[in-house]
Amino acid sequence: MFITFEGTEGSGKTSQIQPAAEYLRRQGRDVLTIREPGGTFIGEQIRKVLFSLENTQMHPRTEILLFQASRAQLVEDVITPHLRKGGVVLCDRYADSTLTYQGFGYQLDLEPIRVLVSFATNSLKPDLTLLFDLDVEVGLQRRASGGEWNRLDAYDLAFYQRVRQGYHQLASEEPQRWVIIDAEKPTDQVQEAVCQAIARRLKQAI
Repeated sequence: MFITFEGTEGSGKTSQIQPAAEYLRRQGRDVLTIREPGGTFIGEQIRKVLFSLENTQMHPRTEILLFQASRAQLVEDVITPHLRKGGVVLCDRYADSTLTYQGFGYQLDLEPIRVLVSFATNSLKPDLTLLFDLDVEVGLQRRASGGEWNRLDAYDLAFYQRVRQGYHQLASEEPQRWVIIDAEKPTDQVQEAVCQAIARRLKQAI
């Protein structure tokens, strides 16, 4: 099973991956946790370029293509092999981040982006996507108080509001794949909601 964790800045999705992985391991699952961009030798080099504060002049099309280059390598080298041997993959961001950030955020035409994403992923889609949803301003306050600041954190409030709206639109288009988690709740309640969502999907897959 392929499960992705999505959300705007400061949503807490990254901190929820390891508890989810431990929950699955206690059930005897072979779990792999990864992040985007990165996860491979090539992908980590691309990540440095994408996140560098020295690259503020990067064009949105350049950004989109770099994300797809990293993603293509991750799918071929890491995700697909682990799924083929029956494992579970938990991924911190995936293709939906490109559609929301570079698509809705930059207000670009989604159709050519969808084509690029499909090519990069070899049409691999998640079985379950968890959307960690919270007020954009709350998330940005959380983000500013901790963690490494990078180029993709430097957009204005309206950009992140469009990203959040984009996530909700994508979720409404594929409700069978998405589960929306209230990320403003206490951490332990968020963790419980995550485990419940994963358990339900695993039960459906049996």
